[in-house]
Amino acid sequence: MARPEQVLVLEPQHELKFRGPFTDVVTATLKLTNPTDRNVCFKVKTTAPRRYCVRPNSGIIDAGTSINVSVMLQPFDYDPNEKSKHKFMVQSMLAPYDMTDMEGVWKEAKPEELMDSKLRCAFEMPLENDKTTEHSTLPKSASASLDDGEVKKIMEECKRLQMEVQRLREENKQIREDDGLRKRKVTSVAAPHSSSMATSAMRDEGLSTRVLAFCVLFFVIGVIIGKLAL
Repeated sequence: MARPEQVLVLEPQHELKFRGPFTDVVTATLKLTNPTDRNVCFKVKTTAPRRYCVRPNSGIIDAGTSINVSVMLQPFDYDPNEKSKHKFMVQSMLAPYDMTDMEGVWKEAKPEELMDSKLRCAFEMPLENDKTTEHSTLPKSASASLDDGEVKKIMEECKRLQMEVQRLREENKQIREDDGLRKRKVTSVAAPHSSSMATSAMRDEGLSTRVLAFCVLFFVIGVIIGKLAL
């Protein structure tokens, strides 16, 4: 037995469009309308459950009312050469009058009571001219709100700031050069000083060695003279 036709009205009917860039979550809205005089149960399913977050993904649409379903595409690396094969299916059935458990209704539903509609997914990237238009619109609207006098003042201020930056760069360069020269002078002054200290230390060390040698010599001579005296 063929399934009955979908009683819900879907907007869009056949395709969910997601507009990039896809570096963040991109959301598409699916509107479900129940034009009947019966409450309708619905479920939204997808072939790629890890790539999408659907809220709400199931529920009841009262007679004569509508509901918006948010389909959120998770961030991913977009490849323009890869066509999307993702699909969504909206499954529905007339709600029983004595319904108490919606999950139980779905489990006990007969195939001939189920209705479904399928939608494919399409990914789109902003065109380059769209980006150019977006960027060019802001400066144009901003300049339109300024008179010629204000624009002139802004240009003069920009020129003054550029000159100030250049002056600071030259001062910084001069400071670095002066600092390098000062370090070289300190190094050149410190080098002879350290050399003279080393020479003085060597001279003092040589003098101490000679004094010690004389002391030892005198001691030996004293010992020899003492033995001869005995």
